[in-house]
Amino acid sequence: MTYTTSRQIAEHIESLYGRPRAELEAHAESTTHPNMLSALLASHKAIEFAERDLDFQLQRLRKLTDPEREVGRYDAGQFHDCARRIGEAVAVRDTQAQHVSAVLKSLHRTTAPETTPATPVPPPAQATAPATRAR
Repeated sequence: MTYTTSRQIAEHIESLYGRPRAELEAHAESTTHPNMLSALLASHKAIEFAERDLDFQLQRLRKLTDPEREVGRYDAGQFHDCARRIGEAVAVRDTQAQHVSAVLKSLHRTTAPETTPATPVPPPAQATAPATRAR
């Protein structure tokens, strides 16, 4: 299954930071303090997980409802469980995607500040005190 939501968000993150996701993840893991990149990548992973879970549950439901398969007495509970998990995965994916998209829209890439040659700072003037004569 093609995961369009997580792919679009990954592309936006890569575009914003100007690096491939693998490099960004390595950088985020190397930092010890929380930052925006870490939060975006964590949200992206939650979306990816929800999409994989959605795919798994859809495959499971297809197997349960296969025309060749005989539906048994306890299958209603499995159908219900599968449908519930699909609903949860869709809700997680959509909610996370909505929040991450809102954050990404508020961020933009800035150009690096131009470096201007620093004007040399003159050394501090040494105060000259009048010499005192020994008496």
